Amino acid sequence: MEPTSLTTERLLLRPFTASDAAALHAACQDPDIARYTSVPSPYAPEDARAFIGETCPAGWRDDTVYTWGVFTREEGRLTGSMSLARLPQPSREHQAELGYWTAKEQRGRGYTAEAAREAARWAFGRLGVERLEWYAEAGNEGSRAVALKAGFTMEGTLRSKIAHAGTRRDAWVGALLPSDLGLPSAAPYLPFPGRD
Repeated sequence: MEPTSLTTERLLLRPFTASDAAALHAACQDPDIARYTSVPSPYAPEDARAFIGETCPAGWRDDTVYTWGVFTREEGRLTGSMSLARLPQPSREHQAELGYWTAKEQRGRGYTAEAAREAARWAFGRLGVERLEWYAEAGNEGSRAVALKAGFTMEGTLRSKIAHAGTRRDAWVGALLPSDLGLPSAAPYLPFPGRD
C-alpha cells in the first residue's frame, strides 16, 4: 500500500521522514517507552534511522504494518507514534492491532486518543477491519487510559501474553468495533445474548 497521511483537528499523522530522526531518537530516550514497547534499549540514532528508512517503509510496502509519526498541525512537533498491524489471516480475518507511544512532554493532552480514533476510522474504512485490538502490559495505566478515551472496550487480562526483556508478562486487552464509532461493518455482528 502507498503510505498515506491522516489529519485531525489538531494533528497530522504522516509517515516518518529522514528529517524526523533526531526527534524520534530524543523521544525514545524516555525509559517508559522502552519499558512498555519493543523499541531497542538503549535507543541509538542508528535505531531511529533504520526504523524510518527500513522498518516503516517495509510495513507499508508489504501491507503488514502501517506506521505514522503523530505531529501537531500548528508547530509540526512530534507527539508520538501510531501503528496498525494486520493480524494473521485467515484465522483473524479483517482484524488489526493498534499500537502507540506518546512523547513524554506531550502526555496528558489527548493527542494519542485523538490520533487513535482517526487511525481506527481509516482501518475500518480503508482496510475493511471489523475488529481492532489493543494490548498493553497489565499495569500500563497510561496506555489503558488512551484506549478507553479512544472508545475501546476492555475485555480482560491475558496471562503471559507479552514477552519482554526475557520474561513473559500479563496483558490487558481491549477491542474497538466499527459500530463503536457509528460506522458500518461488512459482516454483521451477533453478540452472545448472555454477555455482560
